[in-house]
Amino acid sequence: MSLNTAPRSFKDAVYTQLARIGKAVASPKRLELLDLLAQGRHTVERLAEMSGMSVANASQHLQALRRVRLVEREKRGLHVHYRLAGSDVAGFFLRMRALAETQLSEIEEARRQFFEDKSTAEAVGPRDLLRRVRKGEAVLIDVRPEEEYREAHIPHAISMPLEALKKRLRVLPRNREIVAYCRGPYCVLAVDAVRTLRKRGYRAVRLEMGVLEWREEGMVLATGPA
Repeated sequence: MSLNTAPRSFKDAVYTQLARIGKAVASPKRLELLDLLAQGRHTVERLAEMSGMSVANASQHLQALRRVRLVEREKRGLHVHYRLAGSDVAGFFLRMRALAETQLSEIEEARRQFFEDKSTAEAVGPRDLLRRVRKGEAVLIDVRPEEEYREAHIPHAISMPLEALKKRLRVLPRNREIVAYCRGPYCVLAVDAVRTLRKRGYRAVRLEMGVLEWREEGMVLATGPA
């Protein structure tokens, strides 16, 4: 190989591998799967249910992500669980999302149309939120599924999955603001929770941050059961 062709071969080899990552994430459903797996490990069946796919389609998308080592899998009893290959994958997802939000105005337009009621959003920073919760001024609830809460949650948050919220409303104080959070700015679980709470007379707002954004702010997360 001549000196002139060696650099070209090197660059072609490197950019070919970089393109594999780009190709793997060039799918809305695969991006959604990465977002879901950033909350914690899940079975294929559970991921299919949460993303609105068949098990077969979810499995195919997961295999594409696994081929470029963005996700890993492990056998637990009778089930196969998937998880992100590392925290750097979550960081990659966050930074790609931030770039898209900066460059693509269509994302903000979609958010504006869906989140019409801006009063449901809570703009408080993580440290101020913790201070308010510790002082008893607010109650923080995590409306994600309980298995995601066990993997990681914001400190002092109460696990109250959306499907169980109506049955457990009586444990929430009416003289404090209820702050609900789920999987970050694109998650709608907290939106539904706030609507339910407000209909029943609670002062409720939605925290746009999830565990990914909380960690990105340099804040510590808690783990373990409710």
